[in-house]
Amino acid sequence: MRVVQGIEPVINLRATLDCGQVFHWRERGDGAWEGLVGDHHAVVGEASGRLQVLEGRPRVVRRYFALDHDLDDIYAGFPNDDAMLAALDFCRGLRIIRQPAWECLATFITSSMKQVAHIRQMSQALRRRFGAAVQDTDMRSYPEPAAVAAASEEDLRACGLGYRAPNLQATARRVASGEADLEAWARLDDTVLREALCGLPGVGRKVANCVMLFGFGRLAAFPVDTWIERIMKRHYWRGRGKPTPLAIERRLSGRFGPHAGYAQQYLFHHARMKTRGGHPR
Repeated sequence: MRVVQGIEPVINLRATLDCGQVFHWRERGDGAWEGLVGDHHAVVGEASGRLQVLEGRPRVVRRYFALDHDLDDIYAGFPNDDAMLAALDFCRGLRIIRQPAWECLATFITSSMKQVAHIRQMSQALRRRFGAAVQDTDMRSYPEPAAVAAASEEDLRACGLGYRAPNLQATARRVASGEADLEAWARLDDTVLREALCGLPGVGRKVANCVMLFGFGRLAAFPVDTWIERIMKRHYWRGRGKPTPLAIERRLSGRFGPHAGYAQQYLFHHARMKTRGGHPR
């Protein structure tokens, strides 16, 4: 397969695509990864820690994988403690990618109380049933808001969404109508953006922070799920009583600096992979 362009900054491709921030990429038998950037087909590989664009538009892929993020600068802001250093050693090269905002929002609405494998199954089912075909591949793009808005709740539930179906549909209707203008929301500051997202059906603070981090590039966003709550209580919380996720976020997110979202994802992926006995490479 002809390499279109090699891209220099370091990346840990497996960790980046298997850390629970995106759910449709698949690893091929030759070790390359195939997926979509919006509706653009791409095949990527990794050689000596460098990303290779095997198929697709190099400039689009480069932006998607956030190769402009200065990882050394990001790492310099991480706290110098055992938990963070272990996560950094394990996940070095993991990048927070830039997902299309609607795709990210919809996917994380369906993520409630679900593990990564289940979220992937729902994402694939929605793509197969409502997504558009992409030329020269069997993959389908994530369904547009109008397609989800027009679907029946029964059809959405058939994709494994369960009680999440009405929330996803209600949010899709707001986005499709322009009431929730995600493009305009990209210009809001973090506080206002979080409030706007939390006003959507199926979006609480944790999902909002995920969407801010993965869909809007707000690298200070600090999602607190059960994994991070457990890690924070064990390694970072020094208060009395049982802290709430909101208390953890408000008190501890600042400890990880302006790139707290990166620190969160490294801690999350390290903990998750340790329980599976796996490794990001």
